[in-house]
Amino acid sequence: MAAASPLSYSSVRAYLECPLRWKYLYVDRLPEAPRSYFSFGRTIHSVLEEAVRPLIIPSARRTPSGTSQRTLEDFHAGRASSSIAEAKPVGETAAVLEMYRRAWVSDGYTSPEEESRYKRLGEEILTGYWETLRADPPTPVAIEEHLQASWQGIPVHGYIDRVDRTPGGGLDVVDYKTSRELSRTEAKESDQLALYQVLVQENFSDPVEKLTLYHLRSLTPLRTEPRTPSVLEELHGRVATVRDGIRSAEFPPTPGRQCTRCDFRGICPEFKEVPGTDKERLALLVDRFRELRERERTLGGELEATATELHQAAEELGLHRIPGTHDVAVRRREESWRFDRRRVGEVLEEHGLTDRVDRDDPEAVRKFAKDPEVPASAREAITSAGSRRTRWYWELER
Repeated sequence: MAAASPLSYSSVRAYLECPLRWKYLYVDRLPEAPRSYFSFGRTIHSVLEEAVRPLIIPSARRTPSGTSQRTLEDFHAGRASSSIAEAKPVGETAAVLEMYRRAWVSDGYTSPEEESRYKRLGEEILTGYWETLRADPPTPVAIEEHLQASWQGIPVHGYIDRVDRTPGGGLDVVDYKTSRELSRTEAKESDQLALYQVLVQENFSDPVEKLTLYHLRSLTPLRTEPRTPSVLEELHGRVATVRDGIRSAEFPPTPGRQCTRCDFRGICPEFKEVPGTDKERLALLVDRFRELRERERTLGGELEATATELHQAAEELGLHRIPGTHDVAVRRREESWRFDRRRVGEVLEEHGLTDRVDRDDPEAVRKFAKDPEVPASAREAITSAGSRRTRWYWELER
């Protein structure tokens, strides 16, 4: 995947979770093992796309320039009607279950028993969902729509499960979820819905009024308000981080809980095993490194104790230079200051000196407090807001 290729929610999440896994997926194109929950989700989504598509009512769409509009028929080859009255009614549940049987994908199930459990779950979900839909049919303007946009210079894209017309004339962006549990908090904080909001705003003329995660297992639409500009700006920052990392070819491994479900552990530097032909040689190097590190710690302690003894002797005898057999140990003094930022800020503001010095730079503040052109009262107040730290150390001279 080139750096200029559009980023999706899933690719952004993959990079933020582990840049190296992103590389394996999108650059090296390594396949992941099929999983039952992915196959199940794809099956349910496929059925809902096929069954609900006849209800589509065309909606005005933006052109790339944004200067004029066109309807869904101009964009999509799928079946659509031009008014609510012409929309085909939702079919019988039996017809939907037949679609389900045709769409079923068996990949990723660990046993016939697991596959059977999922099949029954899907039947329950679709039967209950269809009864709900028959009682209160939605007015979708798009189903399983692939949208693209340039978001402040970053190309993004995504497949939107459904976009509905709201009673107020705006749009409700709907994303189906087949997960076991789903909370309203997750809906409010979903980056996926936020990115979909951006895509719909850039492609449709009507405003986004609602964002919805539809939890299919409980038949619960978790609706939230559209994301505010500040929330979208934060998300854009994360997307920009991913874009920049990809451009710079930065793909470090990021170990974490996600590693337990990663298919690439066998080739990841964090988990890849040492080849048998190199094990003995590298084991010796590790042992040698450990030995030297232990000696370093021991010598560090001895060095600090010796320096302290020299300091004590220098203090007692009033010396700064102590000759040895080969070198002269020279005692050096290092001084540093720390200031209370809040107090310094108050003093500067009180004397109208706010722009005269950077209060985050202790050395600049120290010099400022000694400047004779600064009022004496300000210098005294700034100095009292600071504390001095003196450190003595030794250097060797020939």
